[in-house]
Amino acid sequence: MTAIALVSGGLDSTVAATLAHREVGLAAIVTADYGQRAARREIAAAAAVARDLGVRAHVIDLRFLATFTTTALVDRSRPLAVLDREQLDDVGGAAAASMRAVWVPNRNGVLIAAAAAVAESVGADAVVVGFNREEAATFPDNTVEFTRRASAALELSTLNHVRVEAPTASLDKIAIVRAGYAASAPMRALWSCYGDGATHCFACESCLRLERALRGAGCFERFVAEWEGDQ
Repeated sequence: MTAIALVSGGLDSTVAATLAHREVGLAAIVTADYGQRAARREIAAAAAVARDLGVRAHVIDLRFLATFTTTALVDRSRPLAVLDREQLDDVGGAAAASMRAVWVPNRNGVLIAAAAAVAESVGADAVVVGFNREEAATFPDNTVEFTRRASAALELSTLNHVRVEAPTASLDKIAIVRAGYAASAPMRALWSCYGDGATHCFACESCLRLERALRGAGCFERFVAEWEGDQ
């Protein structure tokens, strides 16, 4: 099997890409600009991951998505939801509201379809994505079922029957951090923040989940030191 990885530069996709590369080898890494606040940061992080793994990086222009949504992820006039750490698992309340605040219509569907086109064009069999059990509780497009159905659709829309692989989908983020360090993933390159500041804000939901995972794995200080040293 040959694969390409869809990488945002965040924890899950970086570790998923690394695991796939170690196991089967990646033909390329693909990242997307869909008008998100952190586009510049995500593209740079994905490029750093590609360099570390020794594969090519491609950027797909999907900025048309930004014209069809007012989500805070692309609309800077709307504030990002800020959660307390204890609300991260409030899947029926605060966490669900945070998800809706950053939801981009059919984002993962569009990203996977675009990445599958790249995969088919280079003869790759799979698109590797970075999903996780934790966020699947509120993001339906992070679930194993979504992966299965996306693969079923791609079986008909690609001549080489590209499938979607999610090597981290059954893991929570603490386990993903541990897997990343065990596989020597380029953790120092991560950009998980919804914003595009000088450093992670550790206030948005994505940052809070990263921080909780790093602390749970006993790696927070190591991550900060290595990340700051790489800037």
